[in-house]
Parts: sequence; C-alpha cells; structure tokens
Amino acid sequence: MQLDLNLLIALDALLEEGSVTDAAARLHVSAPAMSRTLGRIRRATGDQILVRTGRTMTPTPRALALRATVHDLVQQARSALSPHAEVDLATLERTFIVKWHDALGATAGPALVRSLRAEAPGVRLRFLAEASTDTHDPRRGDIDLEAGAAAPASPEIRAEIVAHDRLVLALGPGHPLCHGPLTLEDYAAAEHLTVSRRGRLRDPIDDALEARGLSRQVVTATPTIATALRFIRHDDLLAAVPELISRPLLDDLGLRTRPLPLEMPPIPVHLAWHHRYDNDPAHIWLRDRARTALRHACGHSDETAAHHP
Repeated sequence: MQLDLNLLIALDALLEEGSVTDAAARLHVSAPAMSRTLGRIRRATGDQILVRTGRTMTPTPRALALRATVHDLVQQARSALSPHAEVDLATLERTFIVKWHDALGATAGPALVRSLRAEAPGVRLRFLAEASTDTHDPRRGDIDLEAGAAAPASPEIRAEIVAHDRLVLALGPGHPLCHGPLTLEDYAAAEHLTVSRRGRLRDPIDDALEARGLSRQVVTATPTIATALRFIRHDDLLAAVPELISRPLLDDLGLRTRPLPLEMPPIPVHLAWHHRYDNDPAHIWLRDRARTALRHACGHSDETAAHHP
C-alpha cells in the first residue's frame, strides 16, 4: 500500500477543526475536495473518523486515540523540513491575536507593542477582551497567545508561569478602613465588590472567610479591574485586586492599598498558546517579547519561568 503523507496533514486539520468546511478553509482547499480526502482517510484507516451528529461532526473513538499522534507527526515533519528556520523581523508581516486579562493588557500591553514596533514594523496585534464564554478558542487557531491567572485545561495548550502577583485590598483614600488597625472582622463587616467577567458575587475570599467562621457582604460584581476601581473611587467599597498589575490603575485613580487581613495564595500569570506554534519562529519571537513585558509589569524581569507542557 502506497502511503500519501498529505493525508496526515488533512487528518490533523479535520481532527482539530471537527468540521470538513473549517478544515478545508484552514488548508485553503474547497469543501468538496476536503470531503473527498476524508473519504480516502476513511478507506486508509478503516474507520469513519468523523460522524455527523445533528448539525455537527463528532470524532470516533479511533479518531480521538489518533489525534495527538497525528498532530505530533505533522509537527515533526514540518520541523524536519525547516530545522533552522529564521524569521526576518524587518520584513515580517503578520497579525497576532492575543487574549489577555484586562489588567495585564493595560499594564504590559504598551511595552509589548513598543518592542514589536521597534523590531518588526509590519507586525500588528489584536487584543481581545476576556469573554464570559469561550467565543475564541486557541485550539481553532482564533488566538495566538493568552495571558491570565487560569491554567489551561486542555492538553493541547502549552503554558508557562512567567510571574506571580498577590492580592491586596484596594480602597479609596476616604474609606473608614484606610488608616489604623485592620482586623479580619473589620474587613468582613465592610461592603465589597468582586471582579468577575461572569458576574459572580462570590470568589475564593469567601471560602477563606467561611473557614474562619465569617462572611462578607458583596454588593456588586464588575467585569474588569478597571471598572471595579472606578466604583471604589466613588463609593466606600472594598475590592481585592492583584497588586502589581493593578498598580498603574490604582495610582492613576488616587486609590490606596492595604494588605489583606487573611492569607491568600499567590496569583500565577500564565502565558499560553496552542502547541501547533511550538516551532513557529515568529511565534517564538512573540512569546519571548510577551514574556519579557509580562515579567517586567509584575516586577519579575529576572525571574526564570516555570514551564508546564
């Protein structure tokens, strides 16, 4: 049997996209051509690979078992054919899409844009806001680079911790708790707001308080740190925010910070991308510049990142 290695590339696209139409668009072929290729893959593997379930297509158990192996084979083949690929930054023209936590974008984004413009004037960045639903998914190629506190749940996503931040109490200069001793009971008795893009009125601080037999009154939830801090500027509310990435906003608004009267774990800053970009020279360059900007924003410019495959 003669093996057509192009079928591996098509199979990789089909398994990642879960759609004949989307796989065709990714490989710049027509949908009918991709449908014919799927037929050849089915004959070669003796398996349906993708089966229609309503308006979508679902991978078979055999397809799920093959997905990681097929992708690695395609990546290795591409790497073998261009083992010493370099990128010419002066002529590079590419648009990268990044989805970062709003405070990370506000704090580290300007430095990242400046460094990219200085080295590669043909590169553009599209910053997307974090959404309450996963409208954009790195597995589909919608996102080049993510940054935030949450670790990726999918094994297809590479991630590294580039820095750590810590929660502090943000409050206005006229708040009754701005000066003097601050007990845990005083903190719990105040009025609070949460920062949640999903509008949640509860966060891990409530769990920590309940473990100590206390509860707090959360009066509102805001989707971003910037919005939360503007609320605090005008009302006697408290919010727990990451200190380092929020510092520029805190200073601009003339707000104060105090240590939280209860211990909370450090906040990791994850940089994440789909493993299809592992050996992409332009993406490697982008990751390096993003890593530097994020570490600098968090005061960890000399810190060694912890890598997580």
